Amino acid sequence: MDIADTLAPPPQRDLPPQASKASPGAQHRGDRIFLGLSRGSGIALLVIMAAIAAFLTWRTINALAVNEGNFFTTFEWNANANPPVFGIAVLAFGTVVSSIIAMALAVPVAVGIALFISHYAPRKLASPLGYVIDLLAAVPSIVYGLWGALFLVPHLSGLYFWLDDYLGWTGFFSYSGGAGRSLFTVGIVLAIMILPIVTNVSREVFLQAPKMHEEAALALGATRWEVIRMSVLPFGRSGVISASMLGLGRALGETMAVATVLSPSFVINLSLLDPGGGTFAQNIAAGFNEAGDTGRDALIASGLVLFVITLLVNGGARLIIARRKEYSGANA
Repeated sequence: MDIADTLAPPPQRDLPPQASKASPGAQHRGDRIFLGLSRGSGIALLVIMAAIAAFLTWRTINALAVNEGNFFTTFEWNANANPPVFGIAVLAFGTVVSSIIAMALAVPVAVGIALFISHYAPRKLASPLGYVIDLLAAVPSIVYGLWGALFLVPHLSGLYFWLDDYLGWTGFFSYSGGAGRSLFTVGIVLAIMILPIVTNVSREVFLQAPKMHEEAALALGATRWEVIRMSVLPFGRSGVISASMLGLGRALGETMAVATVLSPSFVINLSLLDPGGGTFAQNIAAGFNEAGDTGRDALIASGLVLFVITLLVNGGARLIIARRKEYSGANA
């Protein structure tokens, strides 16, 4: 046998049809199907949102047509009266104030817990702690409400008297010694409810911080806090903002916990520690069953306002992230 025949490559065999690669036409067909499904899902979501907005707007127009008061400034809710008089001034105040209190209490604590789990705690402690935080998100709202009404409210008087002694001069923390079913109490309950949401999202974002940046900072002599401040926090800002907006969305729309804890009254009280105020979701839950046709239209009108507030909050967060490139983490 000639040596050239020995070194020659073996003859090529025709592959069976099932072993050949998919044709370009089949690949393009799969891409088109996936594109159609994705586009259809997006369009369906927009259609559903538009349908909800149209329904709320239609019922709101019916309610405002018979309202004898100013919908935005009236401090009264008698939608079932004849003639009906109702306004959202107190509800808007209570909803916004209780949500701000919840965010002010929950976000710093949540970010601290997320940093501890992701960068400080040993793995044997981080996993159980993260599991406990996850369990808080699974607790029903009514359980938080009952805990707040039966345990938290009776034990807050000491804190309220302390705030009155040292911060009562501001007017926001003056306390008259009431039952404690106030917007501040609601804010504390809401803060505990949104804590797992903000913590979990922030933790996952912090864990995605570039390890090379952290190692480079440590190699240059940076402390653990300096590494977090220079590498982790800039990378995770967009995630923290998104997590905060998710928590704020739950705080704005929470119903049963607020209805169980709060003693609503259509009076705007400057002090956050005394009873007064109400929220959109709490008012809808409390009055929907007893409301007549006009009363239900009025409650739906207040729901439209809450719908718009939620959209504005989320839209504002997206604008902040889009306009600040350093929040994207690309330059971290």
